[in-house]
Amino acid sequence: MLLVLAAHAGVAVAIPWWQRRLGRAVWALAAVVPLATVVWAATRAPRVMDGGEYRTSFSWVPSLGLAVDLRLDALSLLMLWIVGAVGVLVLLYCRYYVERNAGRQAALLLAFAGAMVGLVLADNLFVLYVFWELTTVASFLLIAGSGETAEKRRAARQALLVNAVAGLAMLLGFIVLGQAAGTYRISEILADPPRGGALPVAVVLVLIGAFAKSAQMPLHGWLPAAMAAPTPVSAYLHAAAMVKAGVYLVARLAPALAEVAPWRPMVLAVGLTTMVLAAWRALRATDLKLLLAYGTVSELGLLITLLGAGTRTAAIAGTAMLLAHAAFKAALFLSVGVIDHSTGTRDLRELSGLGRRMPALWAFTTLAAASMAGLPPFVGFLGKEAYFEAFLHGTELPVHGPLTAVLWLGAALTVAYAARFLHGAFGGRPGGAVERAERPAPGFVAPVAVLAVAGLVLGAVYPVTAAITTAYADVYPPGAHEPYKVSLWHGFTPVLGMSALSLALGVGVHLLVWRRGTRSVPRLPDVQRVFDRAVSALDRFAVAVTRRTQAGSLPLYLTVLLTTVVLVPGTALVLDMPSLGSPDLWWSPYEPFLAVVVLAAAVAVVRARHRLTGILLSGAVGYAVAGVFLARGAPDLALTQFLVETMTLVVVALVLRRMPARLSPGRTTTARARSLRIVAACAVGVLVTCFALAASAARSTEPLAGEYTERTPETGAYNIVNAIVVEFRALDTMGEISVLMVAAVGVVSLVRVGGRGRDEAPDGETGDASPTVHWDEPVRTWLPGAGERPGGERSVLLEVATRLLFPSILVFSLFLLFSGHYTPGGGFSGGLVAGQAFVLRYLVGGRADLGTAVRVPAGAVAGAGLLLAAVVALSPLALGGAPLESAVVTLHPPVLGTVKLATSLFFDIGVYLLVVGVTLKLLSAVGVTLGQGRPTADGTTTTTDEREGGTR
Repeated sequence: MLLVLAAHAGVAVAIPWWQRRLGRAVWALAAVVPLATVVWAATRAPRVMDGGEYRTSFSWVPSLGLAVDLRLDALSLLMLWIVGAVGVLVLLYCRYYVERNAGRQAALLLAFAGAMVGLVLADNLFVLYVFWELTTVASFLLIAGSGETAEKRRAARQALLVNAVAGLAMLLGFIVLGQAAGTYRISEILADPPRGGALPVAVVLVLIGAFAKSAQMPLHGWLPAAMAAPTPVSAYLHAAAMVKAGVYLVARLAPALAEVAPWRPMVLAVGLTTMVLAAWRALRATDLKLLLAYGTVSELGLLITLLGAGTRTAAIAGTAMLLAHAAFKAALFLSVGVIDHSTGTRDLRELSGLGRRMPALWAFTTLAAASMAGLPPFVGFLGKEAYFEAFLHGTELPVHGPLTAVLWLGAALTVAYAARFLHGAFGGRPGGAVERAERPAPGFVAPVAVLAVAGLVLGAVYPVTAAITTAYADVYPPGAHEPYKVSLWHGFTPVLGMSALSLALGVGVHLLVWRRGTRSVPRLPDVQRVFDRAVSALDRFAVAVTRRTQAGSLPLYLTVLLTTVVLVPGTALVLDMPSLGSPDLWWSPYEPFLAVVVLAAAVAVVRARHRLTGILLSGAVGYAVAGVFLARGAPDLALTQFLVETMTLVVVALVLRRMPARLSPGRTTTARARSLRIVAACAVGVLVTCFALAASAARSTEPLAGEYTERTPETGAYNIVNAIVVEFRALDTMGEISVLMVAAVGVVSLVRVGGRGRDEAPDGETGDASPTVHWDEPVRTWLPGAGERPGGERSVLLEVATRLLFPSILVFSLFLLFSGHYTPGGGFSGGLVAGQAFVLRYLVGGRADLGTAVRVPAGAVAGAGLLLAAVVALSPLALGGAPLESAVVTLHPPVLGTVKLATSLFFDIGVYLLVVGVTLKLLSAVGVTLGQGRPTADGTTTTTDEREGGTR
């Protein structure tokens, strides 16, 4: 199961690269993965259909009890077939439909399919929630596309907002449910359902999430709005797969929670109301896609009702309709895509006679619509017979008589809008847009044909459908009556009469509406308008709050934040009054001197009036703190602090070149505000000191340092710090370098989005009119980057010395990298040293010289580092180990003798590359270029426009 998920993720990542080489054939490559999923599920079917299951578990953080638990049973098998089979056909259909951004679309569709596979296989509530939210994110990206229209952006935002907020409510419900059950494993909750306590609250919260995902009223507005997405997205996500996630969750938990008080009333009331009202809305739609969208909402209400009812017959009906709906609704959506692509319109008022123009498409669409209407011998008829039986004779259900009447009305309205779809799209004589339409390619219609015929085959070969549906339904007791059996013919029964009457009434309603027009259908309240007004009101409220709380003053924001830190944790600390212990004032005679340096530099920073002076003094604070680390016997920490402080100084100094030399005098700062800041700063210092002392004094267990010391030799290392970073706490390191990568991308994006500032100092300040002439100013220019610096800003001595030292500094950085397991150093320290070598090269030669030294794009260096670290972290899984597990390999090369190599070294190399890449990326963002058309560190080309901050 893990390999199935990994295949979806891996191919999704590689698809954009393949698309550039394969063109439209990339869709066939993408379809291989869901096809393999269908085949894999089929090989597991015999055991699962006999009541068995498959399990796998991956321990993520054993100490916290976090694990990825997966389980394949009858319900998840059915969902896998739906997700995989429809996914294959949609991806093949996209070959003819998608014309732009094919690589992105294919990757997102495949990633969504993988998220759905993970969702239906999850046997842990938290794992299910993670995949649940991944489907939400994928839906957002697929609806928005490239964000070219406001309609798509608005629809994507609405889908994300509704599902994410409801998902948070569901997560809270999962937590309450897990606490009530004493476990978060779904199979254990089903085996021993919890009762009492806060369980009703959990049921309500979980159902809110399910209702939103499956577009149940009044949370349904996002689904019709999402019809702005391309048709394949609508067919896959919003008809066959994503919207089924809520239905799946209800079906998954119903055997355990159906008897809990709020469950059944909520499921029946919301489901049946949605079924009827959404079907009514479909009768007013003139856009074929919108008609199908409201029809989907209606049928999702039916599925919620059936699979949440908690009876065996209803479960059989629900699973049969789940199969039927996936086939006929995906087919109908894809047929609308063919119509729109061929005629340029989806308005049924502009379509006339399409059946004569495209007879094959008409025939297959008719098959799909017949299944939706519940005509025999389609699978839709099997489900329709079963749900009438479940409610007509379902004595386990409350007031089953009125519920049956509502269900029958919904079935009749379903027939009405199915007939409206067929009549509107294909009826009449050819004219207008239809006459100009081109006949679609056979491959374009083929997915529609396969799905439509599948509905016919699953109905005709009903024993197969019966085996699939009863495998899940058998988790329920048979009830008082004889167990229901799926069949095309049960004789002349009341259920058959109800089916016939629903067909007759549905056709009659369609003819009435068609003759009188949509105005004859009363308009229902528009939920979309309510949502838009609510969002608008929220935006106005946010603007009002921001106007009153955001004064645009960074000192004010810091004062408020620091005051909050002092008041909240500080009050708790004072009330608890813990012991602060009696630590030594200092461990080394050097510490008092370093403390004086820190305090003096900190005071001087406050008094400084020049920006560069302030930065240098704050650097002095950092260097003195590094000295304290060194005095305390932490050379690794001291080295890292020193290097980070140096890099920070250089980057900030580059930024300061774009700002006034002097700090703003703060004319508006009052003495009271200044005093408040001083008090807040001092209070934070006291709080941090007291908290550190209290935390140290409150230690009740032995420090981990002893265990690290004992276990470090197991890693083949002698340097405990490096062993901690790349061995014991490698997961933390992985997270930290990921955050570093994201932060670097964010900084570069912000700088480039806002535009580069001019070289001239703002606020009217200017540099010297005639730069000072140095004794070593070059007479002739021949080094790279010579054109980027005026002669007075260059030094031949510094440039030559830098070029002589540059290779040595890089060698030293590699020494730190490879010796980190035994002496102070490691990938982070080595990367910082290498980064500073490139900074020095940049300072003397500009971007052109740096581009000469580094011909690989900065993003590629950083990305390669992160990728290498991730591969090293996950590769032990392929060998049956745990993630981030390392091994010590002993080699005996003929010349070098015995060489011991820890595999974590490659993880450290990834850290090294990422730090170097991030440094180069930051230089490309904050540096100032004065040259013309020369290569830069990030692979871009500089021009003379960069005097004003432009990059091409």
